[in-house]
This record gives sequence, C-alpha cells and structure tokens, in this order.
Amino acid sequence: MSKVCQITGKRAMVGCNVSHSKRHTKRTFDVNLFRKKFYWVEQDCWIVLKVSAAGLRTINKIGLDAALRRAGLYAPFKSAAQEALLYA
Repeated sequence: MSKVCQITGKRAMVGCNVSHSKRHTKRTFDVNLFRKKFYWVEQDCWIVLKVSAAGLRTINKIGLDAALRRAGLYAPFKSAAQEALLYA
C-alpha cells in the first residue's frame, strides 16, 4: 500500500537521522495519512479515500467535489474511476 495522499499528492520523504555525534543514517518521513470515508452528495454514494491531514483541511475548505476535481479524481458518471475510489 503506497503512502500517498489522493487529494494533495503528498508522499513519504527521505532524510537522515542525525545523532549527537553527527552520524547520518537514512530514514523516511511518512505522511500523516488516514483512510477516511466521505459521502459524495453529487454522486449520491460513499467513497473511501486515503487522505493526509492537509487533504482533510482542503476538503473542509473547498468541499469534496471541488477537491476531487482539483486532484483529477472526478468522474461525472458512475464508471471504473468511481469504482476505484469506492474501494481505494
């Protein structure tokens, strides 16, 4: 399962742990992801999205429909794209 937000596109970053003696060891900075269920009023159905905390704020601010359009996940009719959203 990939660690990518479906709304913002945020993904895990790679960086270093730095000890007191300044040794650098590789590590990943994971995204703050949630598997969240939303009711999509325009399509009259429930969808499940993997959304980061920033993605949740975006949905709260501009609405689910606009956020899906901005992310390129909008499907105007019931189709394979919507089926993929239902069980993401």
